[in-house]
Amino acid sequence: MDFFLSNTPSLSTGTAVRRVAVIGGGPAGLMAAEILSSVGPALSVQVFDAMPSVGRKFLLAGKGGLNLTHSEPPVTFNARYGDRAAALEPLLTELGGAEMRQWAEGLGVDTFVGSSGRVFPKDMKAAPLLRSWLHRLRASGVQFSMRHRWLGWADNGALRFSTPSGEQSVQVDAVVLALGGGSWSRLGSDGAWVPLLAQRGIEVRPLRPSNCGFDVAARPVGLAGSAANETSNSGWSAYFASRFAGQPFKSVAIDLTDSLGRQFSRRGEFVATATGVEGSLVYAASSFLRDDIERTGRATFTLDLLPDKSAQQVLTEVRHPRGSRSLSSHLKSRLGLEGIKAGILHELLDKDAMADPAKLAAAIKALPITVVRTRPIDEAISSAGGVSFDAVDADLKIKASQPVGGAIFCAGEMLDWEAPTGGYLMTACFASGRKAGQGVLRHFGITP
Repeated sequence: MDFFLSNTPSLSTGTAVRRVAVIGGGPAGLMAAEILSSVGPALSVQVFDAMPSVGRKFLLAGKGGLNLTHSEPPVTFNARYGDRAAALEPLLTELGGAEMRQWAEGLGVDTFVGSSGRVFPKDMKAAPLLRSWLHRLRASGVQFSMRHRWLGWADNGALRFSTPSGEQSVQVDAVVLALGGGSWSRLGSDGAWVPLLAQRGIEVRPLRPSNCGFDVAARPVGLAGSAANETSNSGWSAYFASRFAGQPFKSVAIDLTDSLGRQFSRRGEFVATATGVEGSLVYAASSFLRDDIERTGRATFTLDLLPDKSAQQVLTEVRHPRGSRSLSSHLKSRLGLEGIKAGILHELLDKDAMADPAKLAAAIKALPITVVRTRPIDEAISSAGGVSFDAVDADLKIKASQPVGGAIFCAGEMLDWEAPTGGYLMTACFASGRKAGQGVLRHFGITP
């Protein structure tokens, strides 16, 4: 039996039909609609979205294999949400990794755990799951209104929408806002809702890029890495960018200690861009790097090009007599350093450092890379910031005075939290949508 629909909410007899709007057709909004529609005709549930169809970011996120959630134990899983772990823990306790898999199975979609612990549908596709989900929602009475861009509230409390046939107003008894964050505006998450809520006195923290790339400050580090030796403040040299942009650093590790003393260390891979770095390993460290840039104007991590070799092993190989061979041939032969890994050494070390075995070996194991700005938020995988948890109650209902026309609930990425990739983003969106839907039911006196 489906986890979310197995317990029918208890309804008081003679309850009038209430109208609920869900604005935003991503995972959080659709999950809220699922919870709301589970009470049957007691509620009229309508999903509004500015795009021609729902779930566009969901589908794009699943293009390379839909990562639904992660199989980590709850304690480890919840810690991935950093400073917002305590706020999200009650939501994730009710809907975590195990419940996400059960929910997918209720839609006829089997899942499996990959080698990294991430959970995927067995066919790796998002579209079949979304089709099955939408079919179930429509069968339960959920109505969908596409190309309806929310414009805020009218003076009488009605919701205002821009539609292909002109502006329309809709009166509701409650609304669930699930409008996404500020990334991927072409798919609908453009942050246009921020001033609409701020006008109502709702605390909204600035939207910032998360799981994002960075522009580097390219500089030689051979002379103690002093700022006076910087050659650029906005990306790689033209030579490095033209030759290596788009290529991955594979089997590397990065380490950092930020200005607050927080430490990060992980192995993986990332990609060089024309102006800096991006990719999974950089995304995992992005909150540390972004926050340090905001505090100090820059952030630095060290890159270990050969994490499987000790510093002494690297030094021994670098010092090995090379005879008539070039340094490039020597590094390739003795350490397997070639391509972009050799290129980054030439990019960031001056000639004296390249010629000094001790300095070169140290750089191979801990090459400082300084980043000076995040890439634009619209390029980011997700965003941080949004409606403060201080502005909502345990049911994600806005505490501020409600406009005429119904209570306001928030869900998904528009709340102030962030998480790394790996299924954590998806799970928290689902969990917050579920909590907001349950909150609406409680608001109407219906026991979830």
